[in-house]
Parts: sequence; C-alpha cells; structure tokens
Amino acid sequence: MSDRAVHDHVIRALADAPYRASAEWRARGLADPSRVERFARFLARHFYHERIVHFFKYSRALARVTGRRPDAILRRSGFEALFPIMVLGSRETAAAVARLVVDYVGAAGTAGIPYLGDLLRYEEAMMVAEAGARVWRDSEGAGSGERSVPMLVEGTVLLDLSHDLPAVLPRLLSPWTDVPQATARPVKLLVARSVHGRVAVARSTDAAEKVLALADGRRTLQDLARETGADPAQVEETLRGLVELGAVRFATGS
Repeated sequence: MSDRAVHDHVIRALADAPYRASAEWRARGLADPSRVERFARFLARHFYHERIVHFFKYSRALARVTGRRPDAILRRSGFEALFPIMVLGSRETAAAVARLVVDYVGAAGTAGIPYLGDLLRYEEAMMVAEAGARVWRDSEGAGSGERSVPMLVEGTVLLDLSHDLPAVLPRLLSPWTDVPQATARPVKLLVARSVHGRVAVARSTDAAEKVLALADGRRTLQDLARETGADPAQVEETLRGLVELGAVRFATGS
C-alpha cells in the first residue's frame, strides 16, 4: 500500500465513525484504536464547534437572555451519543447536531423572544444546507444532445416563518440592551447552497415556490410554464434566480 493510500485510510477513519468501527479498518492495523478514537472525537468537537458558532451566532447573541449557549451541546450526552455514527461533513450528522442545538436552546422557552422558534429553525436550515457533498455540475448534459432540465438541489429548504427575521438579524449582532424584536408577520425564506458552497437566503415568491414544487429533473422549461400557467420567459427568469441561489441545478432529462 502506498503512503498516499495509508494517508487516505487514516483520514477517512478519523472522519467516519462507522468506517472506524469496521472490520476493514481494524484489519489494516494502521494505528492504535484508542488513540485514533480520542483524536477523532477531538476533531469532531472542533469541527462542529466551528459550525455551531457560525450558523447559530444569533442564538449565541441571545444567550444572555435564554441562558443557553448553542455550543454547550458539545459537552452534553446527546452529542456524545452521536460519536458511533458520526461522519464529519455529512448532511445526516449536521442535521443531528443542529437538532440537538434547537432542542437545547428551545427548551429555555421563548424567554421574552417570541421569534425564538423561527430563529432556531432558520439557523438549523442554514447548518444543514451547508453540509454534504459539494461536487455537482450545473452544465451536466450540455452539448450531449440530451435536453437539460431543472432539478431541485438536495438540502434546499423553504421556511414558513411567523416573524420578519431578515429585519431583526443584523440588530442581534449589534450592541443592544433590550432584546431586538421582530415584527409578527408571515415570511417565506428560501435557504440553499450555491455551486460554490456558500449558503444563501432569499425571500421566496409564489413563482419560485411553484417552480420548486415541479422541478423534478423530468419537466422541461416548457412543461413548467404550462403547469404553472406562467409565461415561459417568466419561468426562465425565475429559474435563473433559483440557479444563482443554488436551489435548482440543470440535469440531463430522459
């Protein structure tokens, strides 16, 4: 086995708990199991600490009111229980860790913050959207003679909120004495990850929601226009915005 292959197996073992527990890894005898496990857990705490601090920064700013810092879950039993199934960077692990944060911070009650539930759902969606594989091509099928059709990108989330979060978020990160309040009104936000790996958020529209509901990788632009009752030019403009956001990609149709 080459040095590069050994390196790859060790890196995978550190990041992938099921692989670390497998007979395939154990049979290789490349490192002391207890030392590998300790280091893997250290890496996992560091990895998810960075993501929690980044994606739950608004909840962290409210910790002096809620009494609950999002990153506190890293030393709780729920996080410990994830170690045997944890795969760093996977969407499944991100969702499990984010849910721990939501449950922990949410257990404080509204604490004078009526929009806390909305905020936690928003932060959870951001963390989950950022996770997962980053390699896909929006030009797939181009030049092959096969038609290219829009498809919803995995991880894209449409949030129905009860408060105007976009208006209050900047104020949460600025100095404040009284908790900044959000106006109570329905808001729909679209959360997606761009092809460049950046999580983006935009206010949703009826046109975007109709297209997203039908973008299954089989319907063409003409199909979408016919089924939504919109002009093809309008559908094309909506698709351009969704592709830029990362909510839709183009795939080879059948």
